[in-house]
Amino acid sequence: MGVRGPVPKRTDQRHGHRKAEPTDKAPARRPGPPGGTPSPRGTFKVPLADSEWHPTAKKWYQSLRYSGQSAFYEASDWMEAYVAAEVLSEMLDAEKLSAMLFASWSSHTARLLVTEGDRRRVRIELDKAGKDDPDKAAGVASMESWRKKLAGA
Repeated sequence: MGVRGPVPKRTDQRHGHRKAEPTDKAPARRPGPPGGTPSPRGTFKVPLADSEWHPTAKKWYQSLRYSGQSAFYEASDWMEAYVAAEVLSEMLDAEKLSAMLFASWSSHTARLLVTEGDRRRVRIELDKAGKDDPDKAAGVASMESWRKKLAGA
């Protein structure tokens, strides 16, 4: 899955003349109405967190619903997340943490593109709506004032 090596930079942080592969973008998710997730084959109702789960596992699972990468999730991905939350709950309730189980859970969540690094490795970035770059805006304003000075205005 993905590329080996260091996590790639975000597209707005890359410099140089080489053209990178196109990056798929999805809007960052915002809390929406409860219910189904639209898909080409109809609406899939995301399973609710199990009331028996450890509180941290519940919070982790519920956070996925409001995360941008879930725009790409299909029914099977939600079931994958459900199983990951079940495993996380078992791990957190256990008396002794299993390093092998944790490593397995961590790679399992990487397939769900849970962290920004996981998403960048497969060239998916979440657009943050309304995010302005103050340095870029200051640069444009500075260029405009120089143009006016040079034009004698």
